[in-house]
Amino acid sequence: MSESSTLYIGLMSGTSLDGVDGVLADFSNGAIHTLAAAFAPFPAELRTELMALQAASPNELEREALAANGLALAYADCVRALLPSAAGPVAAVAVHGQTIRHRPELGFTRQTNNPSLLAELTGIDVIADFRSRDIAAGGQGAPLVPAFHEAAFGKPGTPRVVVNIGGIGNISVLHGDGRVTGFDTGPGNVLIDLWIARHQGRAYDEDGAWAASGTVDAPLLGILLDEPYFRQPAPKSTGRDLFHEQWLDAKLAQCPGLAPVDVQATLTRLTAVTIARAIREEGVKPDAVYVCGGGAYNGTLLRDISAALDGGKVESTAALGVAPNRVEALAFAWLGWRFAQREPGNLPAVTGARGLRILGALYPA
Repeated sequence: MSESSTLYIGLMSGTSLDGVDGVLADFSNGAIHTLAAAFAPFPAELRTELMALQAASPNELEREALAANGLALAYADCVRALLPSAAGPVAAVAVHGQTIRHRPELGFTRQTNNPSLLAELTGIDVIADFRSRDIAAGGQGAPLVPAFHEAAFGKPGTPRVVVNIGGIGNISVLHGDGRVTGFDTGPGNVLIDLWIARHQGRAYDEDGAWAASGTVDAPLLGILLDEPYFRQPAPKSTGRDLFHEQWLDAKLAQCPGLAPVDVQATLTRLTAVTIARAIREEGVKPDAVYVCGGGAYNGTLLRDISAALDGGKVESTAALGVAPNRVEALAFAWLGWRFAQREPGNLPAVTGARGLRILGALYPA
């Protein structure tokens, strides 16, 4: 890493499996400045393979290794798109990898990646593997973004809630007195996207329009909410290991005959209600709930969250100066910068780890 450079690239490919979000950031004097952003979509065959690797399947080791190589190519494309905006050398690329297993209760999480290949392709130091040290210290390894949310969006004396709605939803509660709490709330877009893909062949429900045309089915919503994870105390984290197609189909079997559009409305309400309940359980009255991730572009979902909070103010993180589709990539750029400074990146109050830990591993160019 260039010790004089304060430029870092952050890369994030999340549970929505649509592609790579990247940002170029400058951390001069400890400030957080986004200089550029880019997106590299996954080739269809890579997305299909990454989806298949979410569950046990034949020849997993070889297939995962090949998928990791494909990921490195997509990551490198995103890095190249960002480099023209860099006024000087980039200290490092901080990359999350693609989660294919998350089992902290068994002591592991798996983010597919080939950081060595990425270093070769870009000629830049790569920092990767951010979650495993927290798990080694007894934590959940997730969510990791609350520490960044406090650094970027915290305001002394003003309680705030930041909600990331990717495939999975998670909240960061910024209490305004330096305390930060947070955890995964449950499904974000994962079930919503699955259902519209099954019935309409579309990757996502644009602005929640299909959900808005349906009617929430109260019995189904009750069945969906009767999931032990929602009652589990924090710290906790989840993923596609729990909330997947088979989970949904088993729930739907208890409530047959529903119109697909009404199921979509109910799945959208499930995400909203679980987020709202999580916020209420934290006992905070925020100035607003700020949403990032793909869910920030779903107007129906944002309105449902507001309604579940009795009309509470809900808006995107754009109101705080960061576009919602850039927040997570920026968070990992920040975590890379923290690693370079040998500063911790986790919050034990969030993950349950035994203490603060420096997160990441370095792959020199």
